[in-house]
Amino acid sequence: MLRFVVGAVGVAVMGFGAWLLFGAGGVRDPWEVVVWLGGAIVLHDGLIAPLVLAVGFVLAALPARGALRAALIVCGALTLIALPPLLRPGTPTNPSALPLDYLRNWLLALGVVAALAAAVLILPRAARALAAWPVRRRSRREGTRENDSDEDAGDGMS
Repeated sequence: MLRFVVGAVGVAVMGFGAWLLFGAGGVRDPWEVVVWLGGAIVLHDGLIAPLVLAVGFVLAALPARGALRAALIVCGALTLIALPPLLRPGTPTNPSALPLDYLRNWLLALGVVAALAAAVLILPRAARALAAWPVRRRSRREGTRENDSDEDAGDGMS
């Protein structure tokens, strides 16, 4: 039952989007939308999907594949979102339409994702090493004390 309700809501939202696109005067030539959607399908199936599969296949052999895959998915989504302003040539006719430096901000966002992925990979290992460090240090000290006491006991008996 929940499936049908969610499906009906999805169909209603798609219908509203189609009405906004075609009925509210948003598109002058519907053929441009068809060409754009066809290009998106060809780009996805011909380039993006094979590239994602190849990268996933390469990452499958790495021990840190989960964090790397997550970072690549987020970077891909950020790139898809930033692509239209990045590819728009020249300055816009309305300076308030694209007032930001999108290339810089996109690169900063990718850098933050890379830093977070590195932190996810490095911090647990560093925490384990720090947690084990006092134990190793204590065991080394206790080991030298035992050796000293053995030598002392051996010296007294001779």
